[in-house]
Order: sequence, then structure tokens, then C-alpha cells
Amino acid sequence: MKVDGLTIEDLPDTDLWGIDETTLASWPRLVPGVEVTIVKWSAKHGGEERARYPATIVPSRLPVPWVVCETHWTMGQHDQGLVVFENGDTLHEIFSPIHPYDAFAVYTLAGELKGWYGNVTYPAFLAPDGDERVLVWHDLFIDLVATPDGRFEVLDEDELADSDLATTDPELHARILTARDELVARFHARQSPFASGNRLGTDSQS
Repeated sequence: MKVDGLTIEDLPDTDLWGIDETTLASWPRLVPGVEVTIVKWSAKHGGEERARYPATIVPSRLPVPWVVCETHWTMGQHDQGLVVFENGDTLHEIFSPIHPYDAFAVYTLAGELKGWYGNVTYPAFLAPDGDERVLVWHDLFIDLVATPDGRFEVLDEDELADSDLATTDPELHARILTARDELVARFHARQSPFASGNRLGTDSQS
């Protein structure tokens, strides 16, 4: 089907929300070889920018509208329990302009898949910044860390509870929980954004 002119091969199971129409028009320009700057905003820090780093769009067989951005971890050892980020790891960061979540596939220096770090988010959007292509993802509290052998953990549900979002914005709170459930279901089914192969360059088509 088409959403604002963009042909979509993979729709979320939930209702569409938080979509930027300008982003949908520009999304097809994110082709392999294009350099982007990825920016993370954080809801638990008042929506402020928490990270900014370069990445490159790489080839992928994932269904439209998913795009895969390759970058490298440079911030030292970061232990997330089931997955440990280490300097030199390759990250394939997998974004969509219509899905309320994303995932990072983490690979070792040897190209072996360590696992995924998934995030409940607003749909990704492109922000104008001169000639620079800026891809923004706005984190919404809950994360999921998972391994190729099927183990997973849902993180930061306590931070969502502490945010009082259930009282101040119950609609958004409900959407976050629904997105969490869909993210877990997609991991179990190895659907996008969890369709990465066990080695770099071997992602599936789901």
C-alpha cells in the first residue's frame, strides 16, 4: 500500500501515529552510500538531544520503509546485560518513518551478530539542517535487548512508570505499551527490525 506517496511493504500492526509527511516524501532518497547524521532525542530527558553521530546507509533486503544505517561503537564498554557494546563493534541501526520502534543489530569486529538493542520510539524523521541529512529518533523510555538464541529482556519499564505519563498523557502511555508488545512479538517472529543475519551482510527479507 501507499502512505503519502511512499509504497509500504511492511506496516505496523498498530494504528499509524506520529508520522511526518515531509519525511515520507524524502525517505526514498536514503539509498546505499548516502551519509547521514543520526540524532537521538530522549523523552526521559525532556526530549533533549542525547547523541549525535555519523552513519552510512547500507544495502538491505528488508521491506520498505526500513532503512539500515551502519555506524561503529566508539564509547567504550557498555554492558546491557544480554548484549555488551564494545569499541570497534559495527552497528546496523534499523529505522522506519512509520513504525514506533527501531533496533540496532550489534556485530563484533569479526562480523558475528551479538544481538539487538530495540527502542520504543516515535517514528523516525528527517530534520532539515542545511546540506546535512539528519535522521532523528525520539526514544520513548522502554527498550528491549535480545540475543540470536532467543533470549530477551524488556528494560526501563520502571522509568516509564516514574514518568507519570499514564496520568499526564494516557494516550501516549498506551501507545508506548502497545509498541512494546509489538516489538517483542516481532523479535519472537524475527520480523523487521529483527531480521538481521548472524553475520554482517546476511539480513533476511522479513
